[in-house]
Amino acid sequence: MPRGPAPHRLGRAVVALDPQERQPVRHGVVGERGEPIIRRRAAHAGYDPELVAQLGGHSLRAGFVTQAFRNGASAPEVLVPARYRHDWALFTDWCHASDHSPMPAAPETLALFLREHPAAATTQRRRVSAINTVHTRHGYSAPGRSEEVRRRLDTSRADRVDRLAETLLQQATELPTAGWPTGLFGRRDALLLVLAATGMRFTEATRLRRCDVIVDTGIVVATTREGERFCLTADPETCENPAVSIFRRWAEIHAFLDEHHSTDLLRQHLLESGDVVREPLTGRRGRQPLLVPIDRWGHLPYGESMTSQSVSALVRAYVSGHAPIRKALPMRQRKHDDASSSWIEPAIELDQSYYERGTAARRRDHDSFEGLGDVFDEIADRADALFDELLAVLDGL
Repeated sequence: MPRGPAPHRLGRAVVALDPQERQPVRHGVVGERGEPIIRRRAAHAGYDPELVAQLGGHSLRAGFVTQAFRNGASAPEVLVPARYRHDWALFTDWCHASDHSPMPAAPETLALFLREHPAAATTQRRRVSAINTVHTRHGYSAPGRSEEVRRRLDTSRADRVDRLAETLLQQATELPTAGWPTGLFGRRDALLLVLAATGMRFTEATRLRRCDVIVDTGIVVATTREGERFCLTADPETCENPAVSIFRRWAEIHAFLDEHHSTDLLRQHLLESGDVVREPLTGRRGRQPLLVPIDRWGHLPYGESMTSQSVSALVRAYVSGHAPIRKALPMRQRKHDDASSSWIEPAIELDQSYYERGTAARRRDHDSFEGLGDVFDEIADRADALFDELLAVLDGL
């Protein structure tokens, strides 16, 4: 009867991954690429399928967690530290009572939980830490790291973000939208400032795709890869939302490049302010990055996204009052000639004897170069003789 694999062999079978896939991402969550591989290795190693389904990829890699489950421990006893069990039990009870999912929990669910359970700031932070810890140990992203939850935990920070958002939105509305390439930079930087005004982290902004930002009933909604939603609503006093027009101007640039892959045509469009019909985003176009770099000549590389360092530098420059100055490029002047001054190709009359003169010239050249082959053969023979003499000299040394 074959014996099952030893415990140390089980752990080795689960962890023996490619070095690139073995590295977990930040906050201890295994990446999307590595987690399915870990689960397959766990199944090949002989783990109980129900046990594998309960654990995330990061927990499967932790030998003590897997061994505790093999010894009969329950999920809360293993994945929830003792200091967090009360807070986690409170959260799960509230989720079941209010018909919400505790695992994985949406950031809006956690924010609603904190609002319906008021407490001191330290208590609320401990509750968020408990929920984040349980999620990361199960292989999910921590809902407590969302901007909405962070605003509820730190009101002073929320006030600073609100004041900064007003400044960023004001600067975004003042950026140019026409001209070349100032209008192109102005449209992109305006949307960049709008996203920064929502409190979105720069890394998340660079990962946004074109399909991740929409306009819903006058509200700009941006959804990150983790599912977190950032919204910019209209001003309650003026009932206007400049973020809508800012987003549509930059989306118009993308729509124009979808149909015309030419920087020169894009320059003419910005100078003439023509209308562009925006077609519905397809799967391939919708997956393209939203924020793209622009070189000094106005060229936008296809499929390349801005880096978080460049986004951070731009936002800091606008906040500090040192916005980059981009000069307009000189335009090539078009010549508008009327019909009277238009160039007409002159009529050319060929000589009647041009054919005879051409054949005579070719016959003359053929006679002149007739002995050229013998000359080249003589040169080759002399070169071979010199090469043989050189070899004889080298052999005599």
